[in-house]
Amino acid sequence: MRNGTGKETDFRKRKTALTIAGSDSSGGAGIQADIKTMMANGVYAMSAVTALTAQNTQCVAAVLNVTPEFLAQELDCVFDDIFPDAVKTGMLSSAELVRVTAAKLKEYRAKNIVVDPVMISTSGSRLLDEEAVGVMKEELFPLAALVTPNIPEAEVLSGKKISTAEDMAAAAELISRNYKTSVLLKGGHSIADANDLLYRNGSGIWIEGQRIENPNTHGTGCTLSSAIAAGLAKGYGLEEAVRQAKNYLSDALRAMLDLGKGSGPMDHGFAVDSGCA
Repeated sequence: MRNGTGKETDFRKRKTALTIAGSDSSGGAGIQADIKTMMANGVYAMSAVTALTAQNTQCVAAVLNVTPEFLAQELDCVFDDIFPDAVKTGMLSSAELVRVTAAKLKEYRAKNIVVDPVMISTSGSRLLDEEAVGVMKEELFPLAALVTPNIPEAEVLSGKKISTAEDMAAAAELISRNYKTSVLLKGGHSIADANDLLYRNGSGIWIEGQRIENPNTHGTGCTLSSAIAAGLAKGYGLEEAVRQAKNYLSDALRAMLDLGKGSGPMDHGFAVDSGCA
């Protein structure tokens, strides 16, 4: 192809991924973390913003949701032009936004969908009402290649208390069977150290992680699910995508970035030499 000067230009393609989530003004989670993660993992990142949040490492001060109509327009614009090789969903804070997301993903026959069911905050506060959770389970989960709940979210989805690794296995099996999707149940240090359980096709395997003593963990869930989506976009199998995503997350934590007065962000760009101390 010739450029504006008449010279031949070699253009290249790159795999693409779309994040459908909320914006984090402090940059450590949400859309910002997703885009950083996707780019760091070698794919072109696109976004459909579901909400604006005023937040930092200490608190969420305010949330402003987009309208369902606007979210639909965002998704139409992305899918009509640069069709994503993978999709990650994060914060969908109302039943209407969940419905629009599920409808558009179904309409466009989106592939490699990773659903991070952002339902409960780190502090334990419910972020979704019962109606929104119901719509997510009924309309979004069946479209997913993978759902990535943490322990509190898995307790809501399974209706079971999770206190042991055996409880994790039982809950993952139930969620996978009920909603016809693969599940990555994130253990966390409280139950399974840094190990997660990948359950699919009627059986589970433990994906071991490295325990890293770093209190700055803002956005770990967003980062993991986005890295998995990036792997799927590049053609990795599900287990391979999960393993490479966990390795990336560990490296981002191991970089020991220290910003903010609360639980700070990870270093998503640890491989980039800033040239600064």
